Amino acid sequence: MENILDIFEARGLVEQVTDRILLKDLLERPVTCYIGFDPTARSLHAGSLLPIMSLMHMQRAGHRPIVIVGGGTALVGDPSGKTEMRPIMTREQIDENAEAIKSQLSRFIDFSDGKALLVNNADWLTELHYIDFLRDIGKHFSVNRMLAAESYKARLETGLNFIEFNYMLLQAYDFWYLFRHYGCRLQMGGNDQWGNILAGADLVRRMDGEIVHGLTLPLLTTSSGVKMGKTHKGAIWLDPELTSPYEYYQYWINQADEDIARFIALFTFLPMDEVKRLGALKGAELNTAKEILAFETTSICHGKEEAEKARQSSRALFGTGDSEFLAVAPTFTLAAEVLNKSLEASTLFNMCGLCKSKGEARRLIEQGGAYINGKQVITIDQKVGSNALNKDGAILLRAGKKRYMRIVPEP
Repeated sequence: MENILDIFEARGLVEQVTDRILLKDLLERPVTCYIGFDPTARSLHAGSLLPIMSLMHMQRAGHRPIVIVGGGTALVGDPSGKTEMRPIMTREQIDENAEAIKSQLSRFIDFSDGKALLVNNADWLTELHYIDFLRDIGKHFSVNRMLAAESYKARLETGLNFIEFNYMLLQAYDFWYLFRHYGCRLQMGGNDQWGNILAGADLVRRMDGEIVHGLTLPLLTTSSGVKMGKTHKGAIWLDPELTSPYEYYQYWINQADEDIARFIALFTFLPMDEVKRLGALKGAELNTAKEILAFETTSICHGKEEAEKARQSSRALFGTGDSEFLAVAPTFTLAAEVLNKSLEASTLFNMCGLCKSKGEARRLIEQGGAYINGKQVITIDQKVGSNALNKDGAILLRAGKKRYMRIVPEP
């Protein structure tokens, strides 16, 4: 069987490793690895997909993943990649988010029969005695070395408080705890976690005299420089109640041409030969690759049935499928009494979120990019009311070529 490190490298999943030769040798046998997710929201978003995909690859290759939901570390807040301190969350908020994320991750990773473990570091971190922790763990950390870490260095100018300064110690303790209790020998994470991962590996060496390893994943942006998982509307959530499967599908199908091959390699399980074939497509044929990327990513997150609904709905919106699938398109509910009185098209495009302001809506209409039920809006003061409802009891708005919204009246 192919070594998982070779698979990671072929797909572009590796940024840094502690020792490639030793790690590759270690991965010739089943290994326990871990990644942590801080529960700062009740759902993970598309920016978390790279670590999730790496754990899925590990499990497929016969290794055992451990997922840490950071109920303990979230009480402190990770300064990595942040220009200012995160808002302090209550224990109740963190516990609620942690439970939601546990359930969410079960859609991606098989936790049955010990194939993977899911733990909350609040179970051990909140039980630590501070003086004992300083004496037993803190003595192994050099302040000079910690300040040289990128995650801290970037914050020194804007201000790094003491509670955040402790974060590296706590994450390092997590690695040592998982090594001691579960035999975990590999920690993975985003490249902004490199200093924390090295600290954990060093703590295991100092405490137990054992060599453990770290691997970081690239911090992704799209070709336009936007952070992965973000849009003009905000985060692309993995929770279908926050981002519908259709909207999730649209996020992927609308990626820039130059990102498609890279994203198929990173975010699907298609063989690399197929990835290269799809990446070589040009012009209109590249739309086939985009549809495959959207379908595969949506299948992984929401299941094949929802992915198929989203695909058919997308085709319908572009005139190549059945209108019955339009029901899964993004929907905005408007009070029936408001719709009965009619309102200006520019107001409706703004209210439903297709345009950020009425001014933007007016410009869209003036430039010929606004459509209602497939017909172009001619004037900015064109009225829209309940008489525009189609046979399905909805009004279909379109902004430009690709952004749609169903308006439905609320009784």
